[in-house]
Amino acid sequence: MKPLTEQDIRTAFVNCTKGEAKRLPVPRDLAEQPWDDLDFLGWRDPQALDRAYLVTELDGRTVGIQLRSSDVGSWQMRRSMCSVCVTTHTGGVSLMVAPKSGKAGQQGNSVGVYMCSDLACPLYVRGKKDAGAGARLHESLTLEEKIQRTVTNLAAFIAKITT
Repeated sequence: MKPLTEQDIRTAFVNCTKGEAKRLPVPRDLAEQPWDDLDFLGWRDPQALDRAYLVTELDGRTVGIQLRSSDVGSWQMRRSMCSVCVTTHTGGVSLMVAPKSGKAGQQGNSVGVYMCSDLACPLYVRGKKDAGAGARLHESLTLEEKIQRTVTNLAAFIAKITT
């Protein structure tokens, strides 16, 4: 992923108002992000931990989405699998819900996906971050194929938001 600026990020959001995008917290450590290892940049709102944000590149343009995560419950202490990167975690997967863009979103329609709670899917896929024993299933796919699967899964989720 190419490095993004705060302005790139703020103008990329497709499922919130321009005012909301202007006020949302952007990571202050953009220069230190491992851009070469990222298929998307995801972060949590430090003031409201149920809010999360994700920015990626799709079809040559930068797309951002706002998300809400499910409350932490006892059910999350079970082993769960991220639908985006196929990493399993104990207590590290959350239901992330995004309002749809446009009129559907204004009417309250949303879509959800089970995703790594810390939004670090690209780092788990590349082995740069460890989710613990048994987190990565043994697969015959190459690293490039695993990365492509992650990108495809994320693109399918974003397509549900924007259509």
